[in-house]
Amino acid sequence: MTSIAEAGPKPVAAGHTAMHREAGEGGAAVARFLSRNADTLAALGQSLRADPPALVVTCARGSSDHAATYGKYLVETLCGVPVASAAPSVASVYATRMERMNALVIAVSQSGRSPDLLRTVESYKAAGARVVALVNVEDSPLAALADTVLPLSAGAETSVAATKSFITSLAGLAAIAAHWSEDAALLAALDNLPAQLEAAFDLDWSAVADTLVDARNLFVIGRGYSFGVAQEAALKMKETSALHAEAFSSAEVRHGPMAIINDGFPLLGFATSDDAGDDVRAAAAEFAGRGAAVHLADAASDDSHPPAIRSHPAIEPILMIQSFYRMVNMVSLRRGLNPDQPPHLRKVTETR
Repeated sequence: MTSIAEAGPKPVAAGHTAMHREAGEGGAAVARFLSRNADTLAALGQSLRADPPALVVTCARGSSDHAATYGKYLVETLCGVPVASAAPSVASVYATRMERMNALVIAVSQSGRSPDLLRTVESYKAAGARVVALVNVEDSPLAALADTVLPLSAGAETSVAATKSFITSLAGLAAIAAHWSEDAALLAALDNLPAQLEAAFDLDWSAVADTLVDARNLFVIGRGYSFGVAQEAALKMKETSALHAEAFSSAEVRHGPMAIINDGFPLLGFATSDDAGDDVRAAAAEFAGRGAAVHLADAASDDSHPPAIRSHPAIEPILMIQSFYRMVNMVSLRRGLNPDQPPHLRKVTETR
């Protein structure tokens, strides 16, 4: 039987991989993003208040789509506008022509050049939608299409696993919602985010790694603002550590998925310090009562295992995923893999 280590590229010798280094740059990347885009974000917020869209549509794939999930909760809870996720194949495969609409499209991408994403943005723009692009490559085709470009300014990522660009995408979506809604508390929390990301990266999540080194399956749960980072965490477990992980809302996990829980089944939860976090805490307690090996990052607790930093509830998931990235890098290495070079994957995947 082929081992995990034999199935992929040879592991690196030390923990300081490109993924480790780039994830550790998350705080600096967010600081650059917020400084560089301050005027554009303020103007965008004013424009959206003066002429609000009836609908927001997000357009993204992979990790960027998990960021878009996070953005959905922000826009709907803070701005009161419904948010839908575009299905790129509608434009790229079915060549459907959209009806005229009063919509805002928020496209999130590292490279800004995937053909199906571009075709989708073109389709919505032709129907009258306004396009905002959060993109790391500033001279990309997506940036050229957008009415408003917010460069992520994360810098080059050499690891296949996206980290700092994902964190900066989350911060960008939080900044759009904060400026649109004029939420003073969230704007203040964003000012503190770069320093808090530095602290979050230093938190010790090694106990989680100890549980996952020999695991075969994992549930990751969140709710509300933390659901998107639960999706991202599950993807990173598959991508870097060859560990089958599934993300669930704490509301959904109590249905069919609960049937496969047994003693020692690993669960990682992301609980924010608000009411949505209460439901994650309750679900985690129910799992623990069934014998699951539960690790709960709990921003409402001073004794969280693994530790978590309290902030604005919308900011806490960004801090949690920063801590997670350091831990999953450790898991990958301890499972005999190289998180920078997952088998069968490339840095940029261009789907059609």
